[in-house]
Amino acid sequence: MDQTRITSGDGLFDFETHHRTDVGCVRAVNEDSMLAMPGSGLWLVADGMGGHAAGDFASQTIVSELGTMGVPAGALDLKARFLERLGQANAKIFRHASDLGGGAIGSTIAALLIAQDHFACIWSGDSRVYRMRGGGLSQVTRDHTEVQALLDAGTISQAEADAWPRKNVITRAIGVTEAPECDMVEGALAHNDLFLICSDGLTEYFNDSELEGVLNIGQSGPLPDLCDRLVNTALERGGKDNVSVVIVRCTQNRLPNMDVAGMYPEYSGQL
Repeated sequence: MDQTRITSGDGLFDFETHHRTDVGCVRAVNEDSMLAMPGSGLWLVADGMGGHAAGDFASQTIVSELGTMGVPAGALDLKARFLERLGQANAKIFRHASDLGGGAIGSTIAALLIAQDHFACIWSGDSRVYRMRGGGLSQVTRDHTEVQALLDAGTISQAEADAWPRKNVITRAIGVTEAPECDMVEGALAHNDLFLICSDGLTEYFNDSELEGVLNIGQSGPLPDLCDRLVNTALERGGKDNVSVVIVRCTQNRLPNMDVAGMYPEYSGQL
């Protein structure tokens, strides 16, 4: 699945977006789901877990619920609508797991929300949001994984983390608890910001420096080409998991120049 859209926001920014997902070279079912709704100010990737009829159900439920957001009135309304529908998705997944006997069913989520000149990233699990700004790459989200928790605690080194046998074990996901457990980061949007939202099927095959190089080269070019390069590289390197990417390029609109014709003597000396 892929699609490109260029959409005007609320007058401050225009958004160009493209996304692509691939089942990979090993899996029989794609448990990833994506959503790109520039008109609502929402983009996301969800990576399901639990196998066929479980993981795909979980990620698709998230997309289905959040796809009903409509057009928010502003940043607070956008966040409120998002969290309300994410809670509804969480409840449906939680009930579905119970109906199937209580197995581990859930989905990561990494979402980008934009209203006016403000962005927020909300996530649960190890799907990620990156931002390219001024030629530099930053990971906006922070993985909810066993290995990240050990790193944060100083229990293991980065070298040990890179070889950790359980580094894909996540500690949070939507649908595994009665209420969603997420983190959020907010900030100001800037001209030419480029956001990458992706599942771990991509980041397994890229370190940050290589990813920065690819995004730097492709930042100003066609987004379909950039999506293809990222996904195809993951497939060429093994494609053990489903691979999904959503890219959002933000362009700030300039205020129009205003020409005043004629003189208005009644205002002379008043300004």
